[in-house]
Amino acid sequence: MQRTARPNLWLHPMIERAEADGSVVFQDGNRVKADAIMHCTGYKYSFPFLDEEAVGMSVDDNRVGPLYKHVFPPHLAPHISFIGLPFRSVLFPLFELQSNWVAGILSGRIKLPSQEEMTEDVAKFYSEMEARGCPKGLTHDLGACTFEYEDWVAEQCGKEMIEGWRKAMYLAARKNIADRPETCRDEWEDAHLLQEAYQDVSKYF
Repeated sequence: MQRTARPNLWLHPMIERAEADGSVVFQDGNRVKADAIMHCTGYKYSFPFLDEEAVGMSVDDNRVGPLYKHVFPPHLAPHISFIGLPFRSVLFPLFELQSNWVAGILSGRIKLPSQEEMTEDVAKFYSEMEARGCPKGLTHDLGACTFEYEDWVAEQCGKEMIEGWRKAMYLAARKNIADRPETCRDEWEDAHLLQEAYQDVSKYF
């Protein structure tokens, strides 16, 4: 058992077994009484309906690739596209933008670069990740680049970029989670952004 910076959080090895009296026994022999077990495994991409060898794609350490801008396999575009892979972003507006981009390309309104250009872009992206020491499992983690990516997709679609208040609210929420992980759902300091959001959204009603 290993203590952490949190007084109510300990790190344990893998679970060996759970017993009838509610005890959880770990592989190192330690045991605790548990009210519940939550499996926080995260998300693992899987596409069992795709023959990886036949389509020339793979899921390698949670990197789905090769994909141009997290959406199009260069050698299969525009016939196959993936919407919703990125994480650590303003997700649902992003997925809507990705959907608009794909729809625009399928309709012929928006043009993709050539296969060679897309392949070069993917290779450059992977190379930059490797140079930063970023593991493959974070390929679709937009993180600090989320607004740059979203604004790029919006520009391709001819859509308005993500609103300033939405960006500010996202950044404030992430900071709040980091600063107050235990109370972030109950305490926040971005209430002033709610009025701005309300004024903006009310235009559509």
